[in-house]
Amino acid sequence: MRCLCLVNVHRITSARSDGTESPILEEQDSANSEKPKQIVKYGELVILGYNGFLPQGDRGRRRSKFMLSKRPVSNGVKRSRHYVVKTPHSSQAILDANQHSISYTLSRNHAVIVEYTNDEDTDMFQIGRSSESPIDFVVMDTIPGDKTGEVKVNQSTISRFACRILCDRTNPKIARIYAAGFDTSRNIFLGEKATKWQENGREIDGLTTNGVLIMHPRGSFCGGEAKCGYWLETSVGGGVFSLRESRSAQQKGQVVEDATNVLQDGTLIDLCGATLLWRSAEGLAKSPSKRDLEKEIDEINAGRPQCPVGLNTLVIPRRVSPNENQQQPYVYLNCGHVQGLHDWGQDKDTGSRKCPICLELGPVVKVFMGLEPALR
Repeated sequence: MRCLCLVNVHRITSARSDGTESPILEEQDSANSEKPKQIVKYGELVILGYNGFLPQGDRGRRRSKFMLSKRPVSNGVKRSRHYVVKTPHSSQAILDANQHSISYTLSRNHAVIVEYTNDEDTDMFQIGRSSESPIDFVVMDTIPGDKTGEVKVNQSTISRFACRILCDRTNPKIARIYAAGFDTSRNIFLGEKATKWQENGREIDGLTTNGVLIMHPRGSFCGGEAKCGYWLETSVGGGVFSLRESRSAQQKGQVVEDATNVLQDGTLIDLCGATLLWRSAEGLAKSPSKRDLEKEIDEINAGRPQCPVGLNTLVIPRRVSPNENQQQPYVYLNCGHVQGLHDWGQDKDTGSRKCPICLELGPVVKVFMGLEPALR
């Protein structure tokens, strides 16, 4: 009689001498295999303007969205003490690579240094244009209409260290956003021309050049019932203010007492060149998954919709293709009718087309599936 032994075969990788990864099959007794630890998710940051991926693909820290989850070891910081110095660049806090600090330069020989100490109760995540190691989520300028990623920006308006988010490890629902991020030396410098203030003996604070704007939704974001709130600006210290007269004006806005820098499900973050959407873990749990969206499109295509002009079957793609395809559906924006690709009724001067069904003249665009679950 033969006995059958059940084993759990899973795939692991080992590094080759050339630096690539080699797949290895390892056998483990299924009874002794440990369950993976559950990830505590704070939320997701999604760059608006993309359909679940960047035009040239998501690579490393540069992607269309970024998941914030509880770190194995906390790396958050909190304000400790502040003092006045004459030469900030040569002060001990600035020179110490292990010390987080913010330097507020008031004049050539007068600056305020604010030291930060480790905070075991928070995790810190930094967002910006820089590809240096302190940045967790690399964000570049969003170019409207760029579907290939080949359009380059001569001068970006996004800060290299744009902002930082501190998430509460004991209460994962609380995530606070602050303007500016710490550089490789764990410093933040606000120069002499930067907007800063210290009123009535309060703690010193300031704004970055182009600012970090936030807009909290009014109402529940899930279900589409939320209404737009008001754009506000968050400071380096986490204060919330009304907008300046212009994006980089020297005069700060008014303090908004009833507003907070705590991110809500559906909060928009404007980095002056790219806009991010914050989705909380609780909100994402109520939203459809990517598989749910793919299932919907499969059901539509299974119905074999037909072009009323060419009488050919239309197929809604999951990704936009630059190539012309007879099965690609197009929508007439003025009337909403959907048809396949054909040359009937085309105005060669304007590029508009006349709808064969209602004879409405207007632009047409390709129909494709929106596959970013965070936007649902």
